Amino acid sequence: MGLYQISRNSLSRCRWLFSISLHPHQQLHHSNHIHASQKVLGCRVLHSRVSNALSGRWQQIHHQSTAVAEEQVDPFSLVADELSLVTNRLRSMVVAKVPKLASAAEYFFKMGVEGKRFRPTILLLMATALNVPISRSALQVDVDSLSMDLRTRQQSIAEITEMIHVASLLHDDVLDDADTRRGIGSLNLVMGNKIAVLAGDFLLSRACVALASLKNTEVVSLMATAVKHLITGETMQITTSSDERCSMEHYMQKTYYKTGSLISNSCKSIALLAGHTAEVSILAFDYGKNLGLAFQLIDDVLDFTGTSATLGKGSLSDIRHGIVTAPILYAMEEFPQLRTLVDRGFDDPVNVEIALDYLGKSRGIQRTRELARKHASLASAAIDSLPESDDEDVQRSRRALVELTHRVITRTK
Repeated sequence: MGLYQISRNSLSRCRWLFSISLHPHQQLHHSNHIHASQKVLGCRVLHSRVSNALSGRWQQIHHQSTAVAEEQVDPFSLVADELSLVTNRLRSMVVAKVPKLASAAEYFFKMGVEGKRFRPTILLLMATALNVPISRSALQVDVDSLSMDLRTRQQSIAEITEMIHVASLLHDDVLDDADTRRGIGSLNLVMGNKIAVLAGDFLLSRACVALASLKNTEVVSLMATAVKHLITGETMQITTSSDERCSMEHYMQKTYYKTGSLISNSCKSIALLAGHTAEVSILAFDYGKNLGLAFQLIDDVLDFTGTSATLGKGSLSDIRHGIVTAPILYAMEEFPQLRTLVDRGFDDPVNVEIALDYLGKSRGIQRTRELARKHASLASAAIDSLPESDDEDVQRSRRALVELTHRVITRTK
Protein backbone atom coordinates (compact mmCIF):
# COMPACT_ATOMS: atom_id res chain seq x y z
CA MET A 1 0.00 0.00 0.00
CA GLY A 2 1.37 3.42 -0.80
CA LEU A 3 0.34 7.06 -0.71
CA TYR A 4 1.11 9.09 -3.79
CA GLN A 5 0.97 12.90 -3.83
CA ILE A 6 1.04 14.75 -7.13
CA SER A 7 1.77 18.44 -6.65
CA ARG A 8 -0.27 20.91 -8.66
CA ASN A 9 0.19 24.22 -10.52
CA SER A 10 3.83 25.31 -10.50
CA LEU A 11 4.88 22.05 -8.85
CA SER A 12 3.10 19.85 -11.39
CA ARG A 13 6.28 18.00 -12.27
CA CYS A 14 7.06 17.10 -8.67
CA ARG A 15 5.98 13.79 -7.24
CA TRP A 16 6.76 12.21 -3.95
CA LEU A 17 5.99 8.80 -2.62
CA PHE A 18 5.66 7.47 0.84
CA SER A 19 5.54 3.70 0.94
CA ILE A 20 4.07 2.29 4.14
CA SER A 21 4.92 -1.25 3.16
CA LEU A 22 8.37 -0.86 4.66
CA HIS A 23 10.10 -2.61 7.50
CA PRO A 24 9.15 -1.26 10.94
CA HIS A 25 12.45 0.57 11.46
CA GLN A 26 12.09 2.23 8.06
CA GLN A 27 8.53 3.26 8.87
CA LEU A 28 9.66 4.79 12.15
CA HIS A 29 12.46 6.64 10.39
CA HIS A 30 10.02 8.19 7.92
CA SER A 31 7.51 8.97 10.65
CA ASN A 32 10.11 10.93 12.62
CA HIS A 33 10.97 13.04 9.61
CA ILE A 34 7.55 13.53 8.12
CA HIS A 35 7.27 17.18 9.15
CA ALA A 36 10.45 18.10 7.35
CA SER A 37 10.64 19.44 3.83
CA GLN A 38 12.09 16.96 1.37
CA LYS A 39 13.60 17.53 -2.00
CA VAL A 40 12.46 14.93 -4.50
CA LEU A 41 13.28 15.00 -8.21
CA GLY A 42 14.76 18.46 -7.70
CA CYS A 43 11.58 19.96 -6.23
CA ARG A 44 10.82 20.91 -2.65
CA VAL A 45 7.46 19.73 -1.34
CA LEU A 46 6.02 20.75 2.01
CA HIS A 47 4.31 18.07 4.06
CA SER A 48 2.46 20.08 6.67
CA ARG A 49 -1.05 19.53 5.23
CA VAL A 50 -0.83 15.77 5.32
CA SER A 51 1.68 15.17 8.08
CA ASN A 52 -0.88 14.55 10.83
CA ALA A 53 -2.84 12.01 8.79
CA LEU A 54 0.26 10.23 7.59
CA SER A 55 1.91 10.23 10.99
CA GLY A 56 -1.12 8.63 12.59
CA ARG A 57 -1.39 6.03 9.86
CA TRP A 58 2.31 5.19 10.00
CA GLN A 59 2.14 4.82 13.74
CA GLN A 60 -0.78 2.38 13.40
CA ILE A 61 1.01 0.33 10.73
CA HIS A 62 4.22 0.39 12.76
CA HIS A 63 2.49 -1.08 15.79
CA GLN A 64 0.77 -3.74 13.66
CA SER A 65 4.01 -4.71 11.91
CA THR A 66 5.90 -4.82 15.17
CA ALA A 67 3.27 -7.12 16.69
CA VAL A 68 3.57 -9.47 13.73
CA ALA A 69 7.36 -9.37 13.81
CA GLU A 70 7.43 -10.09 17.53
CA GLU A 71 5.30 -13.21 17.14
CA GLN A 72 7.83 -16.01 17.14
CA VAL A 73 6.97 -18.86 14.80
CA ASP A 74 8.73 -22.19 15.31
CA PRO A 75 8.23 -24.15 12.06
CA PHE A 76 8.71 -27.54 13.70
CA SER A 77 6.40 -26.84 16.66
CA LEU A 78 3.71 -25.57 14.31
CA VAL A 79 3.33 -28.98 12.68
CA ALA A 80 4.56 -31.16 15.56
CA ASP A 81 1.30 -33.05 16.09
CA GLU A 82 0.74 -33.67 12.41
CA LEU A 83 4.39 -34.62 11.99
CA SER A 84 3.99 -37.28 14.70
CA LEU A 85 1.05 -38.69 12.75
CA VAL A 86 3.13 -38.79 9.56
CA THR A 87 6.08 -40.37 11.39
CA ASN A 88 3.92 -43.11 12.92
CA ARG A 89 2.41 -43.83 9.53
CA LEU A 90 5.89 -44.01 8.01
CA ARG A 91 6.93 -46.61 10.57
CA SER A 92 3.95 -48.76 9.63
CA MET A 93 4.65 -48.33 5.90
CA VAL A 94 8.22 -49.63 6.05
CA VAL A 95 7.36 -52.91 7.80
CA ALA A 96 8.59 -55.94 5.86
CA LYS A 97 7.83 -59.65 6.25
CA VAL A 98 11.51 -60.67 6.06
CA PRO A 99 13.01 -59.89 9.51
CA LYS A 100 16.42 -58.76 8.22
CA LEU A 101 14.86 -56.45 5.64
CA ALA A 102 12.39 -55.15 8.21
CA SER A 103 15.21 -54.22 10.60
CA ALA A 104 17.12 -52.52 7.81
CA ALA A 105 14.15 -50.59 6.40
CA GLU A 106 13.15 -49.37 9.87
CA TYR A 107 16.71 -48.40 10.80
CA PHE A 108 16.36 -44.63 10.30
CA PHE A 109 12.67 -44.46 11.19
CA LYS A 110 13.13 -45.65 14.77
CA MET A 111 12.44 -43.28 17.63
CA GLY A 112 15.42 -41.02 18.26
CA VAL A 113 17.16 -41.51 14.91
CA GLU A 114 14.47 -40.26 12.52
CA GLY A 115 16.45 -37.06 11.96
CA LYS A 116 15.16 -33.50 11.73
CA ARG A 117 12.30 -34.53 9.39
CA PHE A 118 13.08 -31.31 7.58
CA ARG A 119 11.34 -32.23 4.32
CA PRO A 120 8.03 -33.40 5.83
CA THR A 121 7.97 -30.20 7.91
CA ILE A 122 8.37 -28.07 4.77
CA LEU A 123 5.59 -29.93 2.98
CA LEU A 124 3.09 -29.80 5.84
CA LEU A 125 3.72 -26.06 6.18
CA MET A 126 3.38 -25.60 2.41
CA ALA A 127 0.04 -27.44 2.46
CA THR A 128 -1.34 -24.92 4.96
CA ALA A 129 0.36 -21.95 3.29
CA LEU A 130 -1.51 -22.80 0.07
CA ASN A 131 -4.85 -23.34 1.77
CA VAL A 132 -6.55 -20.47 -0.04
CA PRO A 133 -9.82 -20.36 -2.02
CA ILE A 134 -9.46 -21.54 -5.61
CA SER A 135 -11.80 -20.54 -8.42
CA ARG A 136 -13.64 -23.34 -10.21
CA SER A 137 -11.92 -22.42 -13.46
CA ALA A 138 -8.55 -23.02 -11.83
CA LEU A 139 -9.57 -26.27 -10.18
CA GLN A 140 -8.42 -29.08 -12.44
CA VAL A 141 -8.27 -32.04 -10.05
CA ASP A 142 -9.59 -35.34 -11.37
CA VAL A 143 -12.78 -36.27 -9.54
CA ASP A 144 -11.55 -39.86 -9.09
CA SER A 145 -8.44 -38.57 -7.33
CA LEU A 146 -10.50 -36.94 -4.59
CA SER A 147 -11.44 -40.22 -2.95
CA MET A 148 -8.88 -39.44 -0.28
CA ASP A 149 -9.12 -36.30 1.88
CA LEU A 150 -6.90 -33.52 0.47
CA ARG A 151 -4.89 -33.09 3.65
CA THR A 152 -4.29 -36.85 3.87
CA ARG A 153 -3.10 -36.82 0.26
CA GLN A 154 -0.70 -33.98 1.02
CA GLN A 155 0.55 -35.83 4.08
CA SER A 156 1.18 -38.76 1.77
CA ILE A 157 3.52 -36.56 -0.29
CA ALA A 158 5.44 -35.82 2.92
CA GLU A 159 5.71 -39.55 3.64
CA ILE A 160 6.75 -40.41 0.09
CA THR A 161 9.37 -37.66 0.07
CA GLU A 162 10.88 -38.85 3.35
CA MET A 163 11.08 -42.46 2.14
CA ILE A 164 12.80 -41.36 -1.07
CA HIS A 165 15.19 -39.18 0.94
CA VAL A 166 16.13 -41.96 3.40
CA ALA A 167 16.56 -44.42 0.52
CA SER A 168 19.01 -42.00 -1.11
CA LEU A 169 20.95 -41.73 2.17
CA LEU A 170 21.26 -45.53 2.41
CA HIS A 171 22.55 -45.74 -1.16
CA ASP A 172 24.88 -42.75 -0.73
CA ASP A 173 26.45 -44.26 2.38
CA VAL A 174 27.26 -47.42 0.41
CA LEU A 175 28.82 -45.40 -2.42
CA ASP A 176 30.78 -43.22 0.03
CA ASP A 177 31.73 -46.15 2.29
CA ALA A 178 30.40 -44.05 5.20
CA ASP A 179 30.53 -45.41 8.73
CA THR A 180 28.25 -42.95 10.55
CA ARG A 181 24.88 -41.34 9.85
CA ARG A 182 22.70 -39.30 12.21
CA GLY A 183 25.15 -39.91 15.04
CA ILE A 184 25.00 -43.71 14.84
CA GLY A 185 26.66 -46.40 12.75
CA SER A 186 25.57 -46.29 9.12
CA LEU A 187 23.38 -49.16 7.94
CA ASN A 188 26.05 -50.42 5.53
CA LEU A 189 28.51 -50.62 8.43
CA VAL A 190 26.05 -52.41 10.70
CA MET A 191 24.39 -54.81 8.21
CA GLY A 192 26.60 -54.69 5.15
CA ASN A 193 26.37 -53.10 1.73
CA LYS A 194 23.98 -55.63 0.20
CA ILE A 195 21.33 -55.25 2.89
CA ALA A 196 21.73 -51.44 2.83
CA VAL A 197 21.16 -51.33 -0.93
CA LEU A 198 18.14 -53.64 -0.71
CA ALA A 199 16.69 -51.60 2.16
CA GLY A 200 16.97 -48.47 0.02
CA ASP A 201 15.29 -50.27 -2.87
CA PHE A 202 12.53 -51.46 -0.55
CA LEU A 203 11.85 -47.89 0.65
CA LEU A 204 11.65 -46.71 -2.96
CA SER A 205 9.16 -49.47 -3.75
CA ARG A 206 7.00 -48.46 -0.78
CA ALA A 207 7.15 -44.85 -1.96
CA CYS A 208 6.00 -45.98 -5.43
CA VAL A 209 3.01 -47.82 -4.00
CA ALA A 210 1.98 -44.78 -1.96
CA LEU A 211 2.49 -42.52 -4.98
CA ALA A 212 0.30 -44.72 -7.18
CA SER A 213 -2.52 -44.53 -4.64
CA LEU A 214 -2.78 -40.77 -5.26
CA LYS A 215 -3.93 -41.45 -8.84
CA ASN A 216 -2.45 -38.20 -10.11
CA THR A 217 -0.24 -38.72 -13.15
CA GLU A 218 1.33 -35.25 -12.99
CA VAL A 219 2.38 -35.74 -9.36
CA VAL A 220 3.70 -39.23 -10.18
CA SER A 221 5.75 -37.68 -13.00
CA LEU A 222 7.15 -34.98 -10.71
CA MET A 223 8.22 -37.40 -7.99
CA ALA A 224 9.66 -39.84 -10.53
CA THR A 225 11.68 -36.94 -11.94
CA ALA A 226 13.03 -36.23 -8.45
CA VAL A 227 14.21 -39.86 -8.13
CA LYS A 228 15.80 -39.66 -11.59
CA HIS A 229 17.60 -36.48 -10.55
CA LEU A 230 18.92 -38.10 -7.36
CA ILE A 231 20.49 -40.86 -9.45
CA THR A 232 21.76 -38.39 -12.07
CA GLY A 233 23.30 -36.14 -9.43
CA GLU A 234 25.09 -39.00 -7.70
CA THR A 235 26.39 -40.25 -11.06
CA MET A 236 27.63 -36.74 -11.90
CA GLN A 237 29.49 -36.69 -8.60
CA ILE A 238 31.36 -39.96 -9.08
CA THR A 239 32.11 -39.68 -12.81
CA THR A 240 33.25 -36.06 -13.19
CA SER A 241 36.06 -35.03 -15.50
CA SER A 242 38.78 -32.69 -14.26
CA ASP A 243 37.13 -29.66 -15.88
CA GLU A 244 33.69 -30.56 -14.52
CA ARG A 245 35.08 -31.01 -11.03
CA CYS A 246 36.34 -27.43 -11.14
CA SER A 247 33.17 -25.95 -12.66
CA MET A 248 30.77 -23.95 -10.48
CA GLU A 249 28.01 -24.49 -13.04
CA HIS A 250 28.48 -28.28 -12.88
CA TYR A 251 28.54 -28.15 -9.07
CA MET A 252 25.27 -26.17 -8.87
CA GLN A 253 23.53 -28.46 -11.36
CA LYS A 254 24.64 -31.52 -9.38
CA THR A 255 23.54 -29.83 -6.14
CA TYR A 256 20.08 -29.17 -7.56
CA TYR A 257 19.76 -32.79 -8.68
CA LYS A 258 20.95 -34.23 -5.36
CA THR A 259 19.16 -31.86 -2.97
CA GLY A 260 16.96 -29.24 -4.61
CA SER A 261 14.93 -31.39 -6.97
CA LEU A 262 13.24 -33.59 -4.36
CA ILE A 263 12.17 -30.61 -2.25
CA SER A 264 11.05 -28.49 -5.22
CA ASN A 265 9.08 -31.23 -6.96
CA SER A 266 7.40 -32.34 -3.74
CA CYS A 267 6.42 -28.72 -2.94
CA LYS A 268 4.96 -28.41 -6.43
CA SER A 269 3.09 -31.68 -5.90
CA ILE A 270 1.48 -30.22 -2.77
CA ALA A 271 0.20 -27.29 -4.86
CA LEU A 272 -1.03 -29.49 -7.71
CA LEU A 273 -2.97 -31.80 -5.39
CA ALA A 274 -4.81 -28.74 -4.09
CA GLY A 275 -5.72 -27.71 -7.65
CA HIS A 276 -3.65 -24.53 -7.79
CA THR A 277 -2.74 -22.71 -10.99
CA ALA A 278 0.56 -23.20 -12.78
CA GLU A 279 1.71 -19.83 -11.43
CA VAL A 280 1.19 -20.81 -7.79
CA SER A 281 2.65 -24.26 -8.39
CA ILE A 282 5.80 -22.67 -9.83
CA LEU A 283 6.13 -20.44 -6.75
CA ALA A 284 5.97 -23.55 -4.54
CA PHE A 285 8.56 -25.18 -6.79
CA ASP A 286 10.85 -22.12 -6.62
CA TYR A 287 10.65 -22.08 -2.83
CA GLY A 288 11.69 -25.72 -2.60
CA LYS A 289 14.43 -25.37 -5.20
CA ASN A 290 16.09 -22.35 -3.59
CA LEU A 291 15.67 -23.62 -0.04
CA GLY A 292 17.28 -26.91 -1.10
CA LEU A 293 20.21 -25.13 -2.74
CA ALA A 294 20.72 -22.90 0.31
CA PHE A 295 20.58 -25.96 2.57
CA GLN A 296 23.24 -27.84 0.60
CA LEU A 297 25.52 -24.82 0.30
CA ILE A 298 25.51 -24.45 4.08
CA ASP A 299 26.00 -28.22 4.38
CA ASP A 300 29.14 -27.84 2.27
CA VAL A 301 30.36 -25.03 4.53
CA LEU A 302 29.71 -27.11 7.64
CA ASP A 303 31.74 -29.97 6.18
CA PHE A 304 34.74 -27.66 6.70
CA THR A 305 33.68 -25.76 9.83
CA GLY A 306 31.63 -28.32 11.77
CA THR A 307 32.69 -31.25 13.91
CA SER A 308 31.77 -34.91 13.67
CA ALA A 309 29.82 -34.59 16.92
CA THR A 310 27.60 -31.76 15.65
CA LEU A 311 27.16 -33.11 12.12
CA GLY A 312 26.36 -36.69 13.09
CA LYS A 313 28.86 -37.82 10.42
CA GLY A 314 32.52 -37.28 9.70
CA SER A 315 33.69 -33.73 9.01
CA LEU A 316 35.83 -33.04 5.91
CA SER A 317 34.14 -36.07 4.37
CA ASP A 318 33.66 -34.46 0.95
CA ILE A 319 37.21 -33.34 0.33
CA ARG A 320 38.59 -36.62 1.67
CA HIS A 321 36.46 -38.41 -0.93
CA GLY A 322 37.72 -36.06 -3.64
CA ILE A 323 34.44 -34.15 -3.86
CA VAL A 324 35.02 -30.48 -4.65
CA THR A 325 32.33 -28.15 -3.30
CA ALA A 326 31.62 -24.41 -3.42
CA PRO A 327 34.10 -23.27 -0.71
CA ILE A 328 37.02 -24.89 -2.57
CA LEU A 329 35.74 -23.71 -5.96
CA TYR A 330 35.63 -20.12 -4.71
CA ALA A 331 39.05 -20.47 -3.07
CA MET A 332 40.39 -21.73 -6.40
CA GLU A 333 39.37 -18.45 -8.03
CA GLU A 334 41.67 -16.61 -5.61
CA PHE A 335 44.41 -19.24 -5.60
CA PRO A 336 44.57 -20.92 -9.04
CA GLN A 337 47.36 -23.20 -7.78
CA LEU A 338 44.64 -25.10 -5.92
CA ARG A 339 43.65 -26.58 -9.30
CA THR A 340 46.82 -28.68 -9.26
CA LEU A 341 45.82 -30.17 -5.92
CA VAL A 342 42.29 -30.88 -7.13
CA ASP A 343 43.62 -32.64 -10.22
CA ARG A 344 46.05 -34.62 -8.08
CA GLY A 345 43.29 -35.73 -5.72
CA PHE A 346 43.08 -35.80 -1.95
CA ASP A 347 44.07 -39.35 -1.14
CA ASP A 348 47.20 -37.92 0.46
CA PRO A 349 46.33 -36.20 3.79
CA VAL A 350 49.07 -33.65 3.06
CA ASN A 351 47.12 -32.42 0.03
CA VAL A 352 44.02 -32.02 2.20
CA GLU A 353 45.97 -29.89 4.67
CA ILE A 354 47.39 -27.70 1.89
CA ALA A 355 43.91 -27.21 0.42
CA LEU A 356 42.52 -26.28 3.84
CA ASP A 357 45.33 -23.75 4.25
CA TYR A 358 44.40 -22.09 0.95
CA LEU A 359 40.73 -22.17 1.93
CA GLY A 360 41.51 -20.43 5.22
CA LYS A 361 43.30 -17.62 3.38
CA SER A 362 40.48 -17.18 0.88
CA ARG A 363 36.91 -15.92 1.01
CA GLY A 364 35.62 -19.31 -0.04
CA ILE A 365 33.56 -19.95 3.09
CA GLN A 366 32.22 -16.38 3.15
CA ARG A 367 31.24 -16.39 -0.54
CA THR A 368 29.50 -19.74 -0.17
CA ARG A 369 27.47 -18.35 2.73
CA GLU A 370 26.63 -15.30 0.61
CA LEU A 371 25.39 -17.53 -2.20
CA ALA A 372 23.31 -19.51 0.30
CA ARG A 373 21.78 -16.26 1.58
CA LYS A 374 20.92 -15.29 -2.01
CA HIS A 375 19.00 -18.52 -2.57
CA ALA A 376 17.34 -18.26 0.86
CA SER A 377 16.18 -14.78 -0.13
CA LEU A 378 14.75 -16.12 -3.40
CA ALA A 379 12.89 -18.81 -1.47
CA SER A 380 11.45 -16.19 0.87
CA ALA A 381 10.42 -14.02 -2.10
CA ALA A 382 8.49 -16.96 -3.57
CA ILE A 383 6.41 -17.22 -0.39
CA ASP A 384 5.82 -13.47 -0.38
CA SER A 385 4.47 -13.76 -3.94
CA LEU A 386 1.76 -16.30 -3.09
CA PRO A 387 -1.87 -15.15 -3.37
CA GLU A 388 -2.91 -12.97 -0.46
CA SER A 389 -4.84 -14.50 2.41
CA ASP A 390 -6.34 -13.14 5.63
CA ASP A 391 -6.43 -16.58 7.21
CA GLU A 392 -4.26 -16.63 10.34
CA ASP A 393 -3.16 -20.24 9.87
CA VAL A 394 -2.13 -19.54 6.30
CA GLN A 395 -0.18 -16.44 7.33
CA ARG A 396 1.47 -18.26 10.23
CA SER A 397 2.56 -21.14 7.99
CA ARG A 398 3.98 -18.72 5.44
CA ARG A 399 5.96 -16.96 8.15
CA ALA A 400 7.20 -20.36 9.28
CA LEU A 401 8.38 -21.17 5.74
CA VAL A 402 10.24 -17.86 5.65
CA GLU A 403 11.66 -18.62 9.10
CA LEU A 404 13.01 -21.89 7.72
CA THR A 405 15.04 -19.93 5.16
CA HIS A 406 16.70 -18.05 8.03
CA ARG A 407 17.35 -21.23 10.01
CA VAL A 408 18.87 -22.97 7.02
CA ILE A 409 21.55 -20.31 6.55
CA THR A 410 22.32 -19.87 10.26
CA ARG A 411 22.41 -23.52 11.32
CA THR A 412 25.53 -25.07 12.82
CA LYS A 413 24.63 -28.74 12.28
